[in-house]
Amino acid sequence: MKRVMTGVLLTAVLGIGGAGAASAAQPSGDGTARQDCRTYSGVTQCGQPKLTEKQRGCVTAAVEQGMTERRATVECTALP
Repeated sequence: MKRVMTGVLLTAVLGIGGAGAASAAQPSGDGTARQDCRTYSGVTQCGQPKLTEKQRGCVTAAVEQGMTERRATVECTALP
């Protein structure tokens, strides 16, 4: 899990989304701050959401099956 978290952190720092239709971080209106946004399955999410216990379990299961943690987080919070 530590390796996955390190990869996610590096990906976020570099501004590279996971697989699929992920979007890279976009600058805000003033151009100085950056948001961590990504889009999967037609759902856009910025920042790191607070997950319920059920959503954390969903993310863990999806990552174990090969999905990126970023994508799993969006899909497990957006799709019931």
